[in-house]
Amino acid sequence: MATQLQTDTQKKAPAEGTRIAAYLLTEYLESLGVEVIFGLCGHTNIAFLDALGKSNIRFISTRHEQVAAHATDGYARASGKTGVLLTHLGPGLTNAATGVANAALDSIPMVVISGDIPSHFYGRHPHQEMNLHQDADQYQVYRPFCKRVYRVDRVADLPRIMERAFHLARAGRPGPVLVDVPMDIFSADLPVDAFRQVPAELTRPSLDEATAARIVSELADAKRPVLYAGGGVLSAAATAELAELAELLETPVAHSLMGKGTMHEAHPLLLGMTGFWGTPIANEKCRTADLILAIGTRLAEASSSSWDPRFTFSVPPTRLFHIDADNAEIGRNLPTELGVVADAKLALQALVAAAKKRLRRGPAESRGSLREEIATSRKAFAANWLEQWNSDQYPLRPERILSEVRKAVPEDGFIVTDVGWNKNGVGQQFAITVPGTFITPSGLCTMGFGPSAALGVKVAQPKRASVALIGDGGFGSNPAVLATAVEAGLNVVFVVMDNAAFGTIAGLEAMHYAGSSFGCIFEANGVPYRVDYAAVARGYGVRGVMIESADQLGPALREALAADGPTVIQVPMENAPTPTPGHWNINDIYRNGE
Repeated sequence: MATQLQTDTQKKAPAEGTRIAAYLLTEYLESLGVEVIFGLCGHTNIAFLDALGKSNIRFISTRHEQVAAHATDGYARASGKTGVLLTHLGPGLTNAATGVANAALDSIPMVVISGDIPSHFYGRHPHQEMNLHQDADQYQVYRPFCKRVYRVDRVADLPRIMERAFHLARAGRPGPVLVDVPMDIFSADLPVDAFRQVPAELTRPSLDEATAARIVSELADAKRPVLYAGGGVLSAAATAELAELAELLETPVAHSLMGKGTMHEAHPLLLGMTGFWGTPIANEKCRTADLILAIGTRLAEASSSSWDPRFTFSVPPTRLFHIDADNAEIGRNLPTELGVVADAKLALQALVAAAKKRLRRGPAESRGSLREEIATSRKAFAANWLEQWNSDQYPLRPERILSEVRKAVPEDGFIVTDVGWNKNGVGQQFAITVPGTFITPSGLCTMGFGPSAALGVKVAQPKRASVALIGDGGFGSNPAVLATAVEAGLNVVFVVMDNAAFGTIAGLEAMHYAGSSFGCIFEANGVPYRVDYAAVARGYGVRGVMIESADQLGPALREALAADGPTVIQVPMENAPTPTPGHWNINDIYRNGE
């Protein structure tokens, strides 16, 4: 009887001076500048979908919540705005969890709105609730990686919680915030002026003049200093300031995977990426530096050669100064002499100003033939794959694929990678000349990120190219991403680097276990098994191209970039390892036995 009474109440017209919460919420999102929401329908969120359908916000429905989460991530990276994701309860929320965790570890601002069971059914284990050991607690699944998780227990709390969610997603170190909304809340009444509060304008922390002068003086007097840039430099749009500081102090720049693109690829002070898949000179200059200034990076394992002092960072004796938006990252992975909690752009601006003052008093320490040394070392390392970049072999060398992509894609086009050779090879060998055009999953390294994130990138930047570089293992996990590309009218180019394997892991296994690749390669009846993804694409109504010789790839890419709709280009590829100048301590752990 009580349940029927509640249902009847919900169907009544709103009381005078009120409106249904879902409609007020939608108008609020519009007022915040939300242009698009990615997600999936479910019985808990269709009241909100009805309101969205009558708004100016574009809703892009995907066939899987992980696709929606990665697309939201890609949109946020390419637009500079907070991404918004809509999910259903239970399996919807858990399907999206991987994509949201990926965004969290890469510091991407996101607000996740999830439907939940009716609030009056708490404790009764209704349909699709996750409830074996705790009732009405589904939002706790996101607690380990979200900046904050909220459940809206009263409709009156919805406006305040939404304001907090959008504030927190961007404040400090950006990241996802979950707002869990019981489905009856969407249909409840609120005063028409309930959504009055908007997120406060943020002034980010800068670097005080005295500390800036100290850092610059130390860098100028050091004999072997290095500037080390992470993704925080890109997200703060601070690449110009980084280059100016490097030039003023004649200091070389190395970067993490997420920091690729912080300096023009041809800049004579650029060392390149560090770590396991880095470049020899970047690792060597960081290892032998007497002072490193790290900016906007968490000094993660892969980029730090598992923090083994023999390979990338030897701290101490190297002195480390660290500037980051998140105070928890300072001193977490390497002993830090000076930590500064500040926005990367504001900090670099202060350092540039201090450097100009310092140089008026006298020149920095002479760097001698530094630029010539960098050029010689980078040229020597690149010579290792020069032949492969022009190889006509078939199946193609992975380097030849990168070569053709670089020649075909405009400099301001986006390269969105998945996980494996595409990510590692691009980080190491592929020229990025426009900041922010390299988009990759770093912290969680999620397979399946590339094709989905490329959708969000294209939504954010419809006039620029969006090319997904993905392995056949990653693409095969969810080819239904193609349906979303068609329905949303997104001319994304999906380049499937097909080595009939989870290639990077197969290579690791073969290296440590006497050539074995058990469980890592795709085969049927003892022979390599390749799915015809070009044909699969055509089944989705997408242009599908199977490359049958190396010289076909370049023309296929140019035709795809000029097409009106999405294209899948499948490129059979040799499973060749990416060069590894650094170290990964998993290689010390594996043991081969009986």
